[in-house]
Amino acid sequence: MTAYAAPRENRNVRLLVVCQALYVCASAIGLTLTGLVGAMLAPARSLATLPFALVIVATALGTIPVSLAMANRGRRPLFVLGACAGVLGGALAAWAIADRSFAGFCLANMLLGLFQACAQYYRFAATEAASAALKPRAIGLVIGGGVVAAIVGPTLAAWARDIWAPHTFAGSYLAVMALAGASTLVLSQLNLAPDAAPRAGEVSTPLRTLARNPCFIAAVSNSALGYAIMIFVMTATPLAVVACGLSVGEAASVIQWHLLSMFAPGFFTGRLIARWGVTCVLLSGAALFVAGVMLALSGTSLAHFGGALALNGLAWNFMFVGGSTLLTQGLANAGAADRARAQAANEFITFAVVATGSLLAGATFNSQGWNTVNGLVLPFVALAALSTLWLWRTSKPRATATG
Repeated sequence: MTAYAAPRENRNVRLLVVCQALYVCASAIGLTLTGLVGAMLAPARSLATLPFALVIVATALGTIPVSLAMANRGRRPLFVLGACAGVLGGALAAWAIADRSFAGFCLANMLLGLFQACAQYYRFAATEAASAALKPRAIGLVIGGGVVAAIVGPTLAAWARDIWAPHTFAGSYLAVMALAGASTLVLSQLNLAPDAAPRAGEVSTPLRTLARNPCFIAAVSNSALGYAIMIFVMTATPLAVVACGLSVGEAASVIQWHLLSMFAPGFFTGRLIARWGVTCVLLSGAALFVAGVMLALSGTSLAHFGGALALNGLAWNFMFVGGSTLLTQGLANAGAADRARAQAANEFITFAVVATGSLLAGATFNSQGWNTVNGLVLPFVALAALSTLWLWRTSKPRATATG
């Protein structure tokens, strides 16, 4: 790699970090307000959570076509298209609030789900674009780019809520529109190299063959289960905080600490992976989830809730960054078509499992209680850890043979 190429490629990583920050800020506004606005507009209380569910469903459904389109058209056009969907989604949500249209708000959240589906590939684009020296840390840096935005987003939502008075919260979604618009400007500056065209006679690997790869299985298990566990506990925690007599403001502070612990470690997770190895980081994430469960079960004070959810966020970071890194390592020598299909399968499985976790969290807490919510985490943590140990066991003989 030439001295000229490395700064150009690392500039792409920096731009993707900025785009991640803008996306997370917009997403944090949605996370803060979607349930409230849904309850305000829904014709029946049972439909109040539908808009939030549609964000995740649209994300899951969008991941496969987005990834396949990226393989054919390149990443930048799809990234810009996703950000444009975010602009339209924010504008439509603001209009829907002003017009009191629940159907319009649902459609707006589906567009925001498409924005999220495209943004999920920022981390893969970063590791493909990074210079050799930055490549091990690229995914973590992009994830870490959301740290400030995770805190700024809820604050921005509150600040902008009455900009379009008397339509409460419409201004907050205008802020989402502005953030997505800023993303389109940043994304237009990307200079990503196109994927190499397939050689004559080159045959794509069947997806079932890719899916049997131990590296793929462990990567998907850690990404999907880690994300679903995090969402499951995070969704139930504010309900538990309020049910234990603490205030809504204290519940919000617990979520903010959780978001900080999710994104801030991204700036050093890549270094830990480079130093300890991805297997060790993945197992550390599983151990942190267990520690969070133990702390949550030991008391119901604000410190217990905050500490447990902070451990939960850190565990997510280790398992999601580690799983993403493992997937890119397993696809390092794969062609563009194989990478696109494997990444699409990873993202679809992850968000399908996440959608299930988010939908079950509230019902589980209301019917079974806080202890059951935490107890249900443990079998899935064990399953992710077993997939990591299986990968370590299957790759050990190969490493020994080549060593």
